[in-house]
Amino acid sequence: MESKTGEVVDVKEKNQEDIIKPTKTNQPSSKNGLIIALSILALLFGCGGLVLGWLGYEKSSTPITFLNGGADGNSANFVEGSIADIADKVSKSVVSIVTSTKITNYFGQSYDSAAAGTGIIVTSDGYILTNKHVINGATKVTVVLDDGTTYEDVEVVATDPLNDVAFLKIKDVSDLTAATLGDSKTIKVGQQVIAIGNALGQYQNTVTSGIVSGTGRSVTASDGNGGNTETLTDMIQTDAAINSGNSGGPLVNAAGEVIGINTATSSTAENVGFAIPISSVKGMLAQLKETGKAERTYLGVYSLEITPEVAKAYNLPVSSGVYLYSSSSYSAIVKNSPASKAGLKDKDIVTAVNETKVGEAGSLADLIGEYKPGDVVQLTVIREGKEMAVKVTLESYPE
Repeated sequence: MESKTGEVVDVKEKNQEDIIKPTKTNQPSSKNGLIIALSILALLFGCGGLVLGWLGYEKSSTPITFLNGGADGNSANFVEGSIADIADKVSKSVVSIVTSTKITNYFGQSYDSAAAGTGIIVTSDGYILTNKHVINGATKVTVVLDDGTTYEDVEVVATDPLNDVAFLKIKDVSDLTAATLGDSKTIKVGQQVIAIGNALGQYQNTVTSGIVSGTGRSVTASDGNGGNTETLTDMIQTDAAINSGNSGGPLVNAAGEVIGINTATSSTAENVGFAIPISSVKGMLAQLKETGKAERTYLGVYSLEITPEVAKAYNLPVSSGVYLYSSSSYSAIVKNSPASKAGLKDKDIVTAVNETKVGEAGSLADLIGEYKPGDVVQLTVIREGKEMAVKVTLESYPE
């Protein structure tokens, strides 16, 4: 893992060609058309002090804690004293992650470089959710609990091929405090949130507060040299201060439920941070619990996110959803994919997944990510002006 400076290298508006350019479902275009280069929030330290930088399975016997049915925690608001109470409760499920990576410099000399990030306990028997960039290239991973208990026998059990998400496992534990996972599909701009993380790699479980500033953001993260870029889509934007070392920590609503995974912040603008929606990783978490491995589901289409501009350009009858679009170089429907087997066609419009509206509640990729391989979902599809229901059996994303 090379040290990275986290400088902003590019800020630009999408032009019309960008707006109507088709993308894979798993990489949807931005709602607002804005691409920002970001610093990713893991902290590296080794020779030369602190430097900002990038961002076999064991079966679990403990259920993952999801938000119970009933009242939606995203409608809750903080009252006097509640931030302290919620922070105290959730902090027990927040861990610091320290990694060691072997670095070879220009002169061929090797040395160990350490990095610090944050993670979220998702089962009492030791599964941890964090960002993929926190553990990339690590030769050793150590987890430190809120009370200072340290575990060095930590395994990276799975990573998401489409998102900046990784899963760790602490072996031989049974009494950890798992976080409650909320529903990121129902978040509202302006609702109150707190962020918790290992700020600067030194200040464990730092708590900051703010609001959800926006949803459905698409950003491009890179290092200060313009290399090692990564596109992050359907992100939650927040003005709760997110600092280096916060990567992988929770964004929490006023009911104490995790609604996002803190991932990135702008290195030039103040109070502009981004988190991955928690609902998009629930499918992998559920499979991890059931089978001991976590695989990303996929649909297998190329699509355009429908905006008013796209609807006008293609004369579409709706203003939200996704348009399955073929070009001279590729087909909208990937051969032998779940979409192909279900009979989806070029120029279909997908407006909902199990009656959850695409675009309003999240991108198609993220809504599909809430399910595990083998699950059957019902898509609401408009074909040649007629609405229909299409059932699709989801599969694992091909390696």
